[in-house]
Amino acid sequence: MNKRSLVSAARWSCAGFAALLLSGCNLEVLSPGGDIGLQEKSLILIATGLMLLVVVPVIAMTLIFAWRYRASNTKATYAPKWSHSTAIEAVVWIIPCIIIAILGTITWRSTHALDPYKPLEHQAKPITIQAVSMDWKWVFIYPQYGVASVNELAMPTDVPVHFEITSDSVMNAFFIPQLGSQIYAMAGMETQLNLIANKPGQYAGLSSNYSGAGFSDMHFTAIATSQQGFQDWINKAKASPASLDDQTYHALTQPSEKMPVTYYANVKPGLFNSIIGQYMGDMQMDKIGVEPQQASAIPSHIDHAKAAE
Repeated sequence: MNKRSLVSAARWSCAGFAALLLSGCNLEVLSPGGDIGLQEKSLILIATGLMLLVVVPVIAMTLIFAWRYRASNTKATYAPKWSHSTAIEAVVWIIPCIIIAILGTITWRSTHALDPYKPLEHQAKPITIQAVSMDWKWVFIYPQYGVASVNELAMPTDVPVHFEITSDSVMNAFFIPQLGSQIYAMAGMETQLNLIANKPGQYAGLSSNYSGAGFSDMHFTAIATSQQGFQDWINKAKASPASLDDQTYHALTQPSEKMPVTYYANVKPGLFNSIIGQYMGDMQMDKIGVEPQQASAIPSHIDHAKAAE
């Protein structure tokens, strides 16, 4: 086999191997549906390109050196006492340092620009969605509309969404890959996330942190729709006969898998803060805005747990 045939075979082998690796992948992070996801996609491609500036030449030189200095090549220079080259030293140090400096600058800027807690600059008024992770489901509360849902959320396109996130179980991770920015959900804590959907569609959401037996089915659907479509979704939730009161919430806290989408027409006031407050003392509850008169909003299973202590 001549050199040209060898290179061609290597090229096709690499292409086939790459196709095999990607055949079972749904690259949602590379198909963004919002501005944050689009910026994160750009970062992924830039970082990959910069790293390939090192990886590709190294792979190519490895193959070239193996071919050039093979045992049968009598024309290759034999230099058993060779030990140093200033030119090679300069290349192998200066180029990686330049790449690291570029990556560092990009990381510094993007870390501040894409801070998940940073409100998005937009002319539209943001809506708030409170997300609670459980075993093994997601509960979404809309405090501005007084409704809630399980394993499904809706948002209007081109409107910023401010997520307030916590857990009433073990630690999970809230992630809508096509909209961007994973962030953790932790019991007794509130994390925040700001996202926006720029085009309508149904985006897959999940917990990206292992949380037990039902973890693999802990998915939800994020529906990005028009203002009218969003209002129709709110009206559908308001038409539900169910309410998210203490008894209903206590039932939700029980571990369950593949729970169907459920809507609640009413939500007990202060429920989200009470979920956080159950893991805190009185002073900490004051800090998150749970007033003494709201203490009764703490779900009944929480009261029972405190009594048991």
